[in-house]
Amino acid sequence: MKRVVVLGSTGSIGTQTLDVIAQHPDRLEIVGLAAGRNADLLRSQAAKYGVKKLALFESASDCDIPTGMDALIDLATLPEADLVVISVAGVIGLQPTLAAIKAGKDIGLASKEVLVAAGEIVMPLVREKGITMTPIDSEHSALFQCLQGYRSDQIDSLIITASGGPFRGKTRDQLVEVTIEQALNHPTWRMGGKITIDSATLMNKGLEAIEAKWLFDVPMDSIEVVAHPQSVVHSMVRFRDGSVLGQLGWPDMRLPIAYALLYPERKPNPLPRWNPVDTPCLTFEAIDNKTFNAIGLARQAIEARGTMPCVMNAANEEAANAFLRGDIGFLRITEIVERTMQEHRVEAPTLENFLKTDAWARQFARMLW
Repeated sequence: MKRVVVLGSTGSIGTQTLDVIAQHPDRLEIVGLAAGRNADLLRSQAAKYGVKKLALFESASDCDIPTGMDALIDLATLPEADLVVISVAGVIGLQPTLAAIKAGKDIGLASKEVLVAAGEIVMPLVREKGITMTPIDSEHSALFQCLQGYRSDQIDSLIITASGGPFRGKTRDQLVEVTIEQALNHPTWRMGGKITIDSATLMNKGLEAIEAKWLFDVPMDSIEVVAHPQSVVHSMVRFRDGSVLGQLGWPDMRLPIAYALLYPERKPNPLPRWNPVDTPCLTFEAIDNKTFNAIGLARQAIEARGTMPCVMNAANEEAANAFLRGDIGFLRITEIVERTMQEHRVEAPTLENFLKTDAWARQFARMLW
């Protein structure tokens, strides 16, 4: 029996995580739940699953639930917890993740921003403490599964697949008048607003490339991104002998969630089974890096090291949310990220510097619209 804390239980990944846990009552038990601000849904989840220990990141009026970063950290370090699922939005999950690792908890990581912003300090701590960090992103779960039983020196490259988002094949001129509704109309996945916008700009693939670099301890130049519109091949590993292994399945986040929660077990589930004859024409395309420059910005951020990836992540989060509010146009998202990166002077990778830099980047980005 694994006892699980879920940080971000009211979001898209969090609610699906609770569904998966409910399917395996003999293997998984929820001992703590945290949300951003949705106290009503959090209470409803607590009542449904019999959970007594709760936390909210943002204060709510007339609320008796513990709030703030300290409340999240307390939940992430519960003595009875074995596994902490990090599915909060943005860099908010960084401090609870570090606290959970230091407390010896295994991590199910859905918040890619944790490793994007601070992978340089997170992964050495994971190795030092000897805990297991299982990725929940479908792409990183695929890579993690393909790498089981292989050494890092056997890897030639990691191939991350991208649906291409709703604007695959479009030119920059065609993206000038993009609406919020068009950007949120993802062709294969149903996700939260910010991550769907990241998919439309392909910033999600830049973030995923950085996450993969830290998670699997590989050079950034050995990570490739290819468009795969059908979203059936979730990612691939090319080995030094030329062999390629990939993980395939229908695009459903409950599969990587279940793998992360139950690892190293594979238990039956009610999800639809993929059959090769159902998708006989799987296709792959090169990424148009001229129109979508986010992956290039991610490579620049890693080359600069230190606090630069944190700047890229924070500026993107602010710009993507500004687009969702209607404050800026679609193409301004990556323009603001690039401008913020240009103004940043890189500092050493420490938690204090990451938190300070995150605040600076957000403030600077907000001045650009």
